[in-house]
This record gives sequence, C-alpha cells and structure tokens, in this order.
Amino acid sequence: MKNLLIIGHTFPEPSTTAAGSRMMQLIELFKEDNYQITFASTAAISERTFNLETRNISVKSILLNDSSFDEFLKPLNPEIVIFDRYITEEQFGWRVSETCPNTLKILDTEDLHFLRKAREGAIKKDVLVSDANLFSEIAKRELASILRCDLSLIISEYEMELLQNTFKIAPQLLYYLPFLVEIFSEETTIPSFKERQNFMTIGNLLHAPNIDSVLQLKKIWSEIRKPIPKAELHIYGAYAPQQILQLNNKKEDFIIKGWAEDLEKTLKSYRVLLAPIRFGAGLKGKLLDAMHFGLPSVTTEIGAEGLCGKLPFGGAITSSKEDFIKNSVQLYSEEIRWQDAQKNGFRIIQERFQKDLFSEEFKSRIADLLANLDAHRKENFVGQILQYHTLQGTKYMSKWIEAKNATSQNTSPVCFANTDEVRDDYK
Repeated sequence: MKNLLIIGHTFPEPSTTAAGSRMMQLIELFKEDNYQITFASTAAISERTFNLETRNISVKSILLNDSSFDEFLKPLNPEIVIFDRYITEEQFGWRVSETCPNTLKILDTEDLHFLRKAREGAIKKDVLVSDANLFSEIAKRELASILRCDLSLIISEYEMELLQNTFKIAPQLLYYLPFLVEIFSEETTIPSFKERQNFMTIGNLLHAPNIDSVLQLKKIWSEIRKPIPKAELHIYGAYAPQQILQLNNKKEDFIIKGWAEDLEKTLKSYRVLLAPIRFGAGLKGKLLDAMHFGLPSVTTEIGAEGLCGKLPFGGAITSSKEDFIKNSVQLYSEEIRWQDAQKNGFRIIQERFQKDLFSEEFKSRIADLLANLDAHRKENFVGQILQYHTLQGTKYMSKWIEAKNATSQNTSPVCFANTDEVRDDYK
C-alpha cells in the first residue's frame, strides 16, 4: 500500500471544528484510494479528538526541534506528506525534504491565515475590511510555504483568485478543494418551518471571529427579539471563554448552550442561524452545515464568501446592522421566504459541494503529480530557491535548539515553533 503521512497542527476534532471535519474528509479521500495513513502531531490528544485508530490510521506523537522525527520518517518513507497549515510546513518541511526528497509535499491551508489576520487587524483599527493590509509578515511566511510545497489545497474560490491575481502564485501549485458534502439519502427527513423554533449560532469559541460574532449578537439581540418576543437565541460552541459564558441571560433569552454533541439533531431543531461575521477567511463550516440540514442563515458578505458563487444564498447576506436585524426577523417570521431560502441552500450543496463533484478529479491530480514530480518541480524553480535558502535558516536554528536542549537538561527546553494564532476553527 502507498503511505501517506499527515503532520497535524492538532489532532482532528470533527465534532467541534470545521477544520477537524475538513481533515477527516481528506483522510477519507485517501483511504478510498488505498493509502496507509499515519497521523502525527506535536499537540496533545483532547477528550474530543477523533479516535483515528478506529479508521485503521496510525497515530504518532512527534517533537519539535528533535531529530527523532527524522528517525521516524526515514523508514516510513511516505509517497505523500500533507502539512496541516503553513506553520506545520515551517516546522517540519525541511526535515521531510532532507530525509525523503522524492516525497510529494502537499499543504492543506484550511484557510489563508494572513487574510484572516489582516481582516481582524482592520476591524480592531476601525478600518474597512476591504482596505485590510494583506502584505504582512504572516503573508510572506504563508506564501513562502505555498511556494515550497508541490501543491496547496485551497478551500475557497475567493482565495484561489486572490493568490493568483494579487500574489501571482502559479495555478499549477494550487488546487481548489472545498468542504465535501455527502448528499442525503431519500429516507432522510428535514423538519418543516413550523416544526422548528428559535434562533441559534454555533462555532468553536477559541476562534476569534466566532467570539466577535457572539459579541455582535449580544448587542443587537434585543432589537431582533422585540417583534418576536417568544423567540430565544441559543449559542453553541466548545471551549467558551469566560467573556462568552458571562453573557448567558435567561431573562433575555440569550442562552449559552456549550458544545453541541449531535450537530445534525441540533441544526434540524432551529428555524434560523445567525452569523454576523465581521472578519475571517476560507469557508464558514457553520453556514454550509446549516444549508445541508435545511436551516436558513443570516450572515454578512465575509460570512458567505466562497459559498454560493452565482447562486442565490440559503438565507440572507447583509451589509449593515439594520439590514441584519430586519432580515433576521423576516426570515424567522415569513414561511414562504424561509422555504425559498431552504431550497436555495439545498441547491448550493448539490451543485457546489457534493463530494462526487471533486473526489475522482482530486485523486487523478495526485496520481499525475506522483508520476511527474520532477517535471512539476522544475516549473517551480522559485520554490526550489526558497527551499534552499529560507529553510537553511530554519534547519540550523532547529538544530541549534536541539543541541542546546540536549546540554540543558536541568532547565525548560527551548521551543522554536513559530507559533501564531492558528487554532482549529469552526468557521
């Protein structure tokens, strides 16, 4: 069997994060193509980590700045290594290139972190998100990682266009692979308008865009609730910080629910999902899941980015606080409009995210790269230059830290991790 090594920033948590769901979708694609998969990470396993061994996937705990990784990698000699986000490629890419030079290197970006951070910075400075400064240090690092890899998986059409048009990344280095959705069987039931009640939102509450979204909802909830006083707003999400927990107010029907153990059951019970997302990147998994389970949403242009293409959205895309409030009330109250929004969502899933639209073409692309890797790399000589120069610095810094740690056993080890905020996120 062919070997695939995935180096994860964290172990996948598909029940709490869209990033975790995305990783499991990738794993399933390679399982279908008869790969033997090993998943390695420097992170700790949490109580919500998916048990990969139940899918016959080997799990390995690895260390930063430690040659034990090379000793693990050499006998494995994988045909493919997938780096889970650019920071993982920074940490381990040079080791993979040095130990297994003929291994195909794939970067799964999840979303473009520099885009998300630039937009967050614009919000903090009270600048239009459209005027966010994309030409940052993080952008240089993430783009360098893309250039060093043989292929980068991009989840959003918007980000594909940004990389090619603004940053002139060659199209052959990029591959559009969005979230992949399995279409329901005919037996699946979707509750009707009258069978559902209340508003909800959901998202990993370690993730800054989700925290900001909840805070925005707190500011406008009383205005949404005024014409429909019996409606409640329920907030779902794992890892809620204290600033979110303290917002719980049953008198105002603003209720912090915590982790949603059964996502499908939860989404099917509500009438409208609210997501006033002011910054972020990639695709917002909560909105895609909502459409999948027949739940219309009210969101922003950033929230809907990359989801509907030229199709009508499965709910409402708003551009102001007043517009968000008005559409939230109307979508909750008007059954015919709600049914139309639900149908739009189903169409988006069917025409843009159905797994069968992408899986075979992706497998074919990987097979072609494996068969023609030398020629592919010659077309990306800039990547080879970056591989040679940039990673020499990373390599020798890592080796210096390893040597220092070996002679400093009585003190805490030095860690060279390049740790920006790249947490898993339920987008």
